[in-house]
Amino acid sequence: MDIVLGTFTMRPYVFAFFGAYLLACVPHVGWRRTMLFTLAGYLIAFASEWLSINTGFPYGWYYYIDTTSSRELWLAGVPFFDSLSYVFLTYCSYTTALFIISPLKSWRWNVATLETRAIRRSLSALVLGAFLQTFLDIVIDPVALQGRRWFLGQIYGYREQGLHFGVPFSNYWGWLLTSFCLVAAFQMIDARRLDDAPRGVCNLPFRSLLGPVLYLSVLVFNITMTILIGERFMALCSILVYSLPLVMVVTLALRRVNRYTKEEFGDHVRDYPWSPAATTPKAR
Repeated sequence: MDIVLGTFTMRPYVFAFFGAYLLACVPHVGWRRTMLFTLAGYLIAFASEWLSINTGFPYGWYYYIDTTSSRELWLAGVPFFDSLSYVFLTYCSYTTALFIISPLKSWRWNVATLETRAIRRSLSALVLGAFLQTFLDIVIDPVALQGRRWFLGQIYGYREQGLHFGVPFSNYWGWLLTSFCLVAAFQMIDARRLDDAPRGVCNLPFRSLLGPVLYLSVLVFNITMTILIGERFMALCSILVYSLPLVMVVTLALRRVNRYTKEEFGDHVRDYPWSPAATTPKAR
């Protein structure tokens, strides 16, 4: 029981992000699919980490430093919270991809992505979601590797120092491969057509923005920690990596608002008749 409690108290920021993931994912796809992906995503992430520390694939050779196993939950040499992080990173990356490629509808004080089953299952969503998650790790991993300098603690290291602030490029190739598997798993779990809204789905205001906001929150958190430990050049590199993509996404999103066609709106309502957009005036 002490280890279970320690798992929460030592990593409150991880469980805060995980709670935000539940708040966004359940109203989006329902309780059942959220729980299925949480389990599947955790197992995929755990398998990738266990493989890498034992075989060097897919991230390259790295190791965990067992200094907290008496205070928090570890499974087969991998900290529990670490694999859990992949779950919410995948969801927020995937939904950010949906926000980028879907038509947008805005009304009163709300906005919705007019996503369809075809868009959710598309190769575009898979590829973009996987790359968005990998780019998050480009910001996360360098500051996490400096964990001894903040409250994360020094929990892991690489056998050989990499070129990107100590992180080897093999790590990012591994993240890209694993992210493809994770996003594909979410798409498979969400693939079945339903006639009625899944249990848990509800029309929260700005529900379509919750995933992208979670994505930005993870990004801002890690850049903030980078600045607080005094790694200003590292923080600047992270900011520059995201500056142009962020400007492009916001600019193109503003241009797409309420520019959808009647066919796009009809496809969205046919696939998701419980969508809040279905009860608003249609496109002219």
